[in-house]
Amino acid sequence: MVYYLHMAKNKTVYICNSCGYQSHQWVGQCPDCQSWNSFVEDVVVHKVGTQRSQNSIGIVKMSDIQVEKLDRLPTGISEFDRVLGGGFVKGQVVLLGGSPGVGKSTLLTEVAKSLGDKNILYVCGEESTHQIKIRTNRMGYSGDNLKMLPVTEVQSIISNIESIQNEISLIIIDSIQTLYSDDFSGIAGSISQVKGCSQLITDAAKRFNVPVILVGHVTKEGTVAGPKLLEHIVDTVLYLEGDSQYLFRLLRTTKNRFGPVSEVGVFEMIENGMREINNPSEMFLQDTQNNVSGSVITVTMEGFRPMLFEIQALTVNTSFGYPRRTTTGYNANRLQVLLAIIEKRGSVNVSAHDVYLSVAGGFKIAEYSIDLAACIAIISSLKNQPVKPHTAIFGECGLGGEVRRVPHIDKRINEAKKLGYSNIISPSNAKNLKQAIALAFN
Repeated sequence: MVYYLHMAKNKTVYICNSCGYQSHQWVGQCPDCQSWNSFVEDVVVHKVGTQRSQNSIGIVKMSDIQVEKLDRLPTGISEFDRVLGGGFVKGQVVLLGGSPGVGKSTLLTEVAKSLGDKNILYVCGEESTHQIKIRTNRMGYSGDNLKMLPVTEVQSIISNIESIQNEISLIIIDSIQTLYSDDFSGIAGSISQVKGCSQLITDAAKRFNVPVILVGHVTKEGTVAGPKLLEHIVDTVLYLEGDSQYLFRLLRTTKNRFGPVSEVGVFEMIENGMREINNPSEMFLQDTQNNVSGSVITVTMEGFRPMLFEIQALTVNTSFGYPRRTTTGYNANRLQVLLAIIEKRGSVNVSAHDVYLSVAGGFKIAEYSIDLAACIAIISSLKNQPVKPHTAIFGECGLGGEVRRVPHIDKRINEAKKLGYSNIISPSNAKNLKQAIALAFN
């Protein structure tokens, strides 16, 4: 009698670098996110083993589950704690993404400095210990509570964590793309290595009950390399945003299993580190010029937090057959829609003018609540007439020229009044674009 031994085979799959979509064969364009040439090869290793018995696992009633209050570790930086929901939770894994030079390492150094009475393990794969020492000196931070580990091999990192697990309160890994393990195929930074190493680090964080911050690079599209894979593995996803030409930084949360989502913390890059901004609206408006055409103050919601920004518009007679439409910090396609609304519903001719629209300060706003402010700013520039003093404007513009309601109207109005804006034009008092125009100008 002949016995056949069935050996497990390795399976080759192709994974999209942009969205994590998997395919059994290489394709030029991702069917999910439409990215071109984004597929990389990965090998899934099937290990031979006995099937685990599931007999010991029974059905649990939801009413029998006891939930204890989360024991948090506050950082002492209120803007950072805001996006976390009050501080770190034991075993929590946080992914911090951002473009190169935006200040991720500086922000984490500020966190370590603020947690001066807690021991922190800093796994440095991007920088040498000497470079980190230079940064701490520049920030006036002795680093006495920092334990440096210049290692990128995951098993070695986990072994070191295990040896000092009772001594440390936080682990910082900078960055996840530098880690590797011999258990996975590919070089450091590849999809298989990033996914596998992240899972090993996450398992270790849960086992040792220590919060971990993973620093991640972003792609040219602005997402962390291997984004969907990492976002599914970790507990919390934070993005540090900001233009290198400006000093302000926004820390956003897009996923949080232990707190609210879409919260925002505001920071300012200074010579010796990063400073939190507790009243961002006042800071954003400090350079605003009064009595200037094309300038309008608007109120947006960043998470549950109202913020005031300046919208600037400039219109000039076009020198070409087709007028230019340029935006900074605002969606260019949305601007085209607003210009059509202004012309059709507001009876204002913009077809012979180039239009430039900008969110002052280098910020990006995707919320439709600034539609009305953008329209009034453009009309103000066309008329060369400033809006009334102490005016703040917000509301979504419909294709029929109506001003649509937006969330948290009362919060927006209260924030604007707190900063001295008494003439507030919103869906509460302007039902359409023409009414808003009448309220905005003398």
